[in-house]
Amino acid sequence: MAKDQGWRPDPASRIYVYVQIADHIADLIRAGDLPVGARLSSEPDLAAQYGVGINTLRRAIRELRERGVVDTVPAKGTFVIAVPELPDEPVG
Repeated sequence: MAKDQGWRPDPASRIYVYVQIADHIADLIRAGDLPVGARLSSEPDLAAQYGVGINTLRRAIRELRERGVVDTVPAKGTFVIAVPELPDEPVG
C-alpha cells in the first residue's frame, strides 16, 4: 500500500479498530492509491503496518468484503473490486 504507511488506528476512539482500518483502506481506494484490480499487501504485512493483531486485520478485510469493495482469492490474495461510495453523513 502506497500512501499513509505511518497511519495507525486510534485505540482510544469509540469506533472499533477494525472499522477504522477498513475505513482507511476504503479512503485509499477512493483516492486512487489502490485502484480497482490492485492487490492488497499480505495480511501479516498489513497487520504489522497498522500495528494490530492478525485477527483484527482479518476482521477489517472481512468488513471490506461485506461492503463489496474487495474480494479474497485463496492462495492469491485480496484484490480491490470496486470503489466504495462515500459514507452517508451522520444524522443529528
